[in-house]
This record gives sequence, structure tokens and C-alpha cells, in this order.
Amino acid sequence: MRPPSGTDTAMHPPHRLELRGLAKRFGPVAAAADVAFDVEPGRVTGFLGPNGSGKTTTLRMLLGLVKPDAGTALIGGRAYRDLPAPARTVGAALEAKGLHPARSGRDHLRVHAAFLGLGDARVDAVLEQTGIADAARRRAGGYSTGMRQRLNLATALLGDPPVLVLDEPTNGLDPAGIAWLRALLKGLAAEGRTVLVASHVLAEAERLVDDVVVMHRGRIAATGPLAAFTRRGPLEDAFLDLTGAPA
Repeated sequence: MRPPSGTDTAMHPPHRLELRGLAKRFGPVAAAADVAFDVEPGRVTGFLGPNGSGKTTTLRMLLGLVKPDAGTALIGGRAYRDLPAPARTVGAALEAKGLHPARSGRDHLRVHAAFLGLGDARVDAVLEQTGIADAARRRAGGYSTGMRQRLNLATALLGDPPVLVLDEPTNGLDPAGIAWLRALLKGLAAEGRTVLVASHVLAEAERLVDDVVVMHRGRIAATGPLAAFTRRGPLEDAFLDLTGAPA
């Protein structure tokens, strides 16, 4: 869906994510219902919720991988499918799967780079950026979970995208890796990029994000700047209050 004729950037700033009334059912299960929130450029937004709350389904609707039953998901005023260069606009890492076990990390990236019209120099750059250059020629089948996460992130960064959409990117990372990822994502946001991170690791989210979106049972329970959630205590306390989870 393209923005209406005459729509200016004040209504749809470049690279803002705008979700409005998204809904999706899988048979009797309402995975998402009336989901609406914005994600602003230059900030890290934490998309938080218990397992099964609907976060991944929402991200997949944003990226055009799942067709919503209702509502819209726009990136700078356009649906993902209508972006002129979607893979160069949005870097997505939803799960560290789909790696050919016999292919090296570098060759995995070269295949994806070829689709984007990029050369080996960009492949080498993201290998360095994600800290896996030393393992680039090893078979991906022998990578640890943390290394697979880094390779997945390197794939998302290939097109130097202004928007990043990441689902549980800390899974499998050790404490040093989590600290590295935090610094990387904060740095990318400081460059003016839009960073949306889905997570249920609340202690890390509190150290990483600028804004918070909490989803529970397929619906948005609350949105706002991090400070609004931590005014009276840790983010975990506010999260448990919103989701009704036992303390």
C-alpha cells in the first residue's frame, strides 16, 4: 500500500514503522488483535512479551511474510512489498535457521550479497562488524548457537539498511556477546536507524532500549518511553503488572 497522493514526510517520516489495527487468526487462535504502535528512527524500541504473546506473528506481518486479516503495517508510509529495495531498506533477523550446514559462513553471506548486487567487500565488512571474520571459512553446520546468531545478524546488515527488525537476537550469546550486541544496536540507532528488537529478556531490554511496546495475549498492553515503565522500579515489575504473570 503506497501513501495517498500528496502525503508528505511529516505524515510518514522516512523509516518510521507504523502498525495500525493489525489482526491475525490461525483457526480458533487470535495471534494478534488490533495491534497498533509506532517505531521511531534514531531509537531502539523493545517489543516485549511472554512467549506466545504474538510478537513473532506481528513481525512477520510487518515484513510481508504473513498476510494480516485486517490492518496495515507501513515502513516510511509503504508496505514492505511496495518498497523499491526492501532488502536494502529493512534488515530482518527472525530466527537463526536456514543455514546450509556444509556452506561456510562467508559463502552463506556471498549468496545473499549476490541477490543484493553486492560484492565480497561488503561481505567482509559485515563479517568484521559482527565479530565472526575468524570463523568465516568454517562450515556453518559447526557454528555454535551464538555464532549462528551473529551470522544471521550479518545477513541482515548486508544491505546497510536504515531499518533493523530483530527477533530474540540475544539467544545463544554469552555475556560478552550480549554486551557487544547492545553496543552495536545503540550505535546503529545513534546513526539515525530504526531498530525494533523483540525480546522476553527484560534485564537486557532495560539496558538496551529507548522505547517499550508490551504485547500480551495478542494485544498491545502498553507503549511508551522506557522511563515511563521504570519510574517506580525495574522494567520487570511493570512488565509483570501488565501481563499478569506471577512475581
